[in-house]
Amino acid sequence: MGFWRCDSAMSRLAYALMILATILSGFGANALKYDYTASAECLPFPHKPQYNGGIIKNAELNRGLRAWSAFGNAKVEHRVSNGNKFVVAHSRNDSHDSISQKIYLNKDKLYTFSAWVQVSKGKILVQAVFKTIRGFKHAGAVIAESNCWSMIKGGLTVDESGPAELYFESKDTSAEIWVDSVSLQPFTTEEWGTHHQQSIEQKHRRKVRIHFMDKQDKPLANATISIVQNKLSFPFGSAINKNILTNTAYQNWFTSRFTVTVFENEMKWDTTEPSQGQEDYSAADALLKFAQQHGIPVRGHTVLWEHPGHQPSWVPSLSASQLSKAVTNRINSIMYRYKGQLNGWDVVNENIHLSFFESRLGPQASADAYKAAKIIDPSTTLFLNEYNTIEDSRDTVASPTAYANKIKDIQSSGGGNLGIGLQGHFNVPDLPYMRSAIDALGALGLPMWLTEVDVQSGENQAMYLEQVLREAHAHPKINGIVLWTAWKPEGCYRMCLTDNNFRNLPTGDVVDKLLKEWGGGGQVLSGTTGPDGALEASLFHGDYQVTVTQPGANSSYVVQRFAVAPTETSQERLILRV
Repeated sequence: MGFWRCDSAMSRLAYALMILATILSGFGANALKYDYTASAECLPFPHKPQYNGGIIKNAELNRGLRAWSAFGNAKVEHRVSNGNKFVVAHSRNDSHDSISQKIYLNKDKLYTFSAWVQVSKGKILVQAVFKTIRGFKHAGAVIAESNCWSMIKGGLTVDESGPAELYFESKDTSAEIWVDSVSLQPFTTEEWGTHHQQSIEQKHRRKVRIHFMDKQDKPLANATISIVQNKLSFPFGSAINKNILTNTAYQNWFTSRFTVTVFENEMKWDTTEPSQGQEDYSAADALLKFAQQHGIPVRGHTVLWEHPGHQPSWVPSLSASQLSKAVTNRINSIMYRYKGQLNGWDVVNENIHLSFFESRLGPQASADAYKAAKIIDPSTTLFLNEYNTIEDSRDTVASPTAYANKIKDIQSSGGGNLGIGLQGHFNVPDLPYMRSAIDALGALGLPMWLTEVDVQSGENQAMYLEQVLREAHAHPKINGIVLWTAWKPEGCYRMCLTDNNFRNLPTGDVVDKLLKEWGGGGQVLSGTTGPDGALEASLFHGDYQVTVTQPGANSSYVVQRFAVAPTETSQERLILRV
């Protein structure tokens, strides 16, 4: 086997990171692997607890009420049904009246949580909460049902080590809360990083053995090989706006980094039709042409937006019948115009939190929009685009289970080819909750993107951004990431990547660092072939340019478009003749 090295200062850094990853992989062989599984279905029986319950005692409730007690004024009872043992909290007077278990939480650990719950009637939101010495931490929620078991998949970190108490909460005090198969598993930061490396190796990289042969099919032994990835394979991009059309520095900075984009406001209804019947798509057309010229796919944002304050000024005064007609015209106008030219549509933006159209046209309004969109552009993924599903465990309105229910409602009404759009406007990221929320939605089996990522300003902004991007990139269910960092001279929405001279801010440095690490940004791998003319490497998926210099030769031979594609086999054998 040949020997690889990295060229340039940044490549040496990337190489050092590869060595670190190798060391960590040795550590990871002995570390507990993360369980990405979750259930989006309500089942007759709960699954076994993940990690055998972790630090939870009597996790399957097979030992009666051992380690469990009443929380608040609830009465607690151990029951058995069809051989399954579980605990029930009943006679509840307050939302927090339930069952609990006392534990100890460490501020240096990341905790993944799961539990299976059922309620005695209807469909009711149930939350898992940890009472800590600093306050209450919401770990996850699910809309539980009667006669079947639903999985809460969640997670948390704490600001201070100390005793804590897990309990379950539901506002409907007339309902019993049933609980089974509870798990709380702590991970160290090193183990958490190992999960990233393990997932990246499976999701984004392939082991490749490349045989270099001459034109007579003889191995090129001791040849010098340089390989550079032409473009990052994983879709990673940022929003843009019309400012980029007249700013060469912005254009150069943007196109040298990103592989996907979205327009900040230029496709929105209040921009394209500020006066009824007077449409203007000139800005969106120009931005689309710019992106296409640089081979950058575009997400369509957005056909409709449920926010009452972001409608064209003439829309709120329309009658229901007039609004219905206007909505149909809007869907037809924008979607026929850009049909087949986009890699996704945000059809109804933020329709879980907000309800401008559904409150006026009926609860089926979103489903009707997706059905119409599917007919117009059947080959393009149609996204629900929502905030706080992965950012804030306290916001139960758009929790993973609420999001999943919205998806299922639209699917059952005939709206297909759906995708999951998670905006990702973070304050302080809760990484275990973020990961578990993605796990829960991943059970739906749909394409899933982070669509509007940014982090609030503050001294830790760049660090938090790196944490979020690493978490999303490594997750096996995330198919792409788009930052919400369109540049304006007066400032970006919440987070800029550069100053007004397009010099990187710390957040921009994070982007460049990760691009290098993930295989983009022109990273060069160099090495020498062995006696059989072969080299082995673990390469990110994508297209590569290969330069081969034969021993004693004065000229180099370039092989273009060497591709590494994801397949089910662990290693790919390639033969390149030069």
